Amino acid sequence: MAINKQNEKTPMPEQDPIVRAANFDEVSTGYTTEMAINEATRCLDCKHRPCVGGCPVNIEIPDFIKCIIQGDFEGSYQVIKQTNSLPAVCGRVCPQESQCEIKCVRGIKGEPVAIGRLERFVADYHMKNVEDTVKRAKLNGHRVAVVGSGPAGLTCAGDLAKMGYEVTIFEAFHTAGGVLMYGIPEFRLPKDVVQKEISSLRDLGVKIETNMVIGKILSIEELFEDGFEAVFVGSGAGLPNFMGIPGEGLLGVMSANEFLTRINLMKAYLDEYDTPIRRAHSVAVVGGGNVAMDAARCAKRLGSESVYVVYRRGESEMPARLEEVHHAKQEGIEFLFLTAPVEIHGDAEGNVNSIECVKMELGEPDASGRRRPVEIKDSNHLLDVDMVIAAIGNSPNPLIRMSTPGLEANRRGCLIVNEDTLMTTRDGVFAGGDAVTGAATVILAMGAGKQAAMEIDKYIQEQ
Repeated sequence: MAINKQNEKTPMPEQDPIVRAANFDEVSTGYTTEMAINEATRCLDCKHRPCVGGCPVNIEIPDFIKCIIQGDFEGSYQVIKQTNSLPAVCGRVCPQESQCEIKCVRGIKGEPVAIGRLERFVADYHMKNVEDTVKRAKLNGHRVAVVGSGPAGLTCAGDLAKMGYEVTIFEAFHTAGGVLMYGIPEFRLPKDVVQKEISSLRDLGVKIETNMVIGKILSIEELFEDGFEAVFVGSGAGLPNFMGIPGEGLLGVMSANEFLTRINLMKAYLDEYDTPIRRAHSVAVVGGGNVAMDAARCAKRLGSESVYVVYRRGESEMPARLEEVHHAKQEGIEFLFLTAPVEIHGDAEGNVNSIECVKMELGEPDASGRRRPVEIKDSNHLLDVDMVIAAIGNSPNPLIRMSTPGLEANRRGCLIVNEDTLMTTRDGVFAGGDAVTGAATVILAMGAGKQAAMEIDKYIQEQ
């Protein structure tokens, strides 16, 4: 089939912004078969395959796209599954624009091939049309414990199970999935998609124990005493950071973590669930990342008339995906750039009634390489809101570190590991994902999980 020379990506069908801002259904509805083949034919099948190098789990991207062109959608799915255990998830939430797609040659004179959209297409095709028949590997007699069932833990567990290890995942929540379940809204990542991906891991023989807070119910040491020969810590970064300004104790101030967990994991947006949630008239979300976008868009869907994203830098410095910012704007979210909160004010009953902000300007670059925001004198102003959501980052929970002798962390609370082996400072304990890097992306956590599985295998075989 001839190369498709169109310079733009094949558009992804979406719900109308006015309609979707009032529901939690998935925003993007996915490619049709015709759309997927049309987009796939834009691929040049480059000899040096730069896109593969941009993928943290090294999916053979040109190969899976070639299968789409040939109409072999299941074959395409199987190519992806060779290195990626969560294709339906990654096709939806992976920041392809800064990884595989940024390396795409088609992006030099136009838009890159829509690799993420094509990955989602074949994953959805498989889920709808193919009954999984998983062949379990022959057990090799070794046991590994995985702490946390987020993307790092799920990937590590799946890869080890394929090698013949008996793997048990210990999850603190009542439902497996980690940040995929509690952090990312239904309209971006349907939870039935996550659970189907997890079900395929169970089919491989992976055991999942929920309501197991490691460091409280069981310690790392007790896992070793129970016969596990290695432990992978993929517990994420679920401890929210706060702003450290007056008024944070008022009613109506919460972390994005709590807000999103109530909505996503505890289904507060559904009438048949009893989960309490604050439905505010006017909301300020402080932060500029994907979590801030998720919180703002959820608040809008819960009925808030005015939702503001308050961010201390400019739009070009925002770490959120461009697609998420675009969708938020379409849905009526207002962005207040170069604005920083300094105090939250309340009424006589202790409820939030406004947030005081100052205007900022960008000065010299800070340690992150971004220009440091500097306060403009006498620029204080009030924003009338009855709810404030802090979405300014997260840190790893210190419970595991504090309960495990010999396990060291850096000043940010992230576990210290050997970069080559992902071994922590405690022999036999490996770690990866947000527990090591701080809050990052799903696909980077998965990459760490894959690396850890290989290193754990080497470690056990050498014992």
